[in-house]
Amino acid sequence: MRYGMVIDLQKCVGCTGCVFACKAENNTTPEINWCDKIINTSGTFPDISFEYISTMCNHCDDAPCVSGCPTQAMHKSEGGLTLHDPNKCIGCKACMVNCPYGVISFNWNTPHKEWKATEGVTILGTYTPAGMLQASRGEGSPHSNPERATTYPVVRQRGTVEKCTFCDHRLKVGLQPACVDACPSQARIVGDLDDPNSGVSRLIQRYNGKTLRPELGTGAKVFYIRQYTPSGR
Repeated sequence: MRYGMVIDLQKCVGCTGCVFACKAENNTTPEINWCDKIINTSGTFPDISFEYISTMCNHCDDAPCVSGCPTQAMHKSEGGLTLHDPNKCIGCKACMVNCPYGVISFNWNTPHKEWKATEGVTILGTYTPAGMLQASRGEGSPHSNPERATTYPVVRQRGTVEKCTFCDHRLKVGLQPACVDACPSQARIVGDLDDPNSGVSRLIQRYNGKTLRPELGTGAKVFYIRQYTPSGR
């Protein structure tokens, strides 16, 4: 069993719904995106080409972040997932240096520090994040998804790294990753790469699925199929 993902660039509308679903599910801070994007624009008006490619951890079979981690905080797990143990993380950032895809983030700040702000968030307004937190006695604010805690801390501490886990806490209970569920055009699918009859395997074979930077030989498990063309919708 090896989990993999297929992203259909013909179906993807570039709405960033996956990005926001990931943030809500995994309680990432404003400056950290486990699910992100590459945007390329080329040409001159009126002949402009726009390319949107969703990115995240590739959960590589031969993961450079794992081989470079001195404490085994970054490790391979069940289903071929590349996961991170914050209790072993020393914040050396070796995994960030080794990752050729730039999808690992470092917590430079205390999580959700914005909730300590004492300045109003609206012009001439009286509401402040700190005031709201005090008034509510901490109930419901700042918001976080408690289900994340089943396999990983709800929020990660300053001085440690973090990255996409393929929503391992959801996979364990038979659910799809949040980004897959949230996609309005059903451009994403997760399944077993070792099963030739799985949805992901069939799509990769049918459309000759490609990974980012295949020349590196990392065994990346996020595959991209097709390219967006208006006539192909």
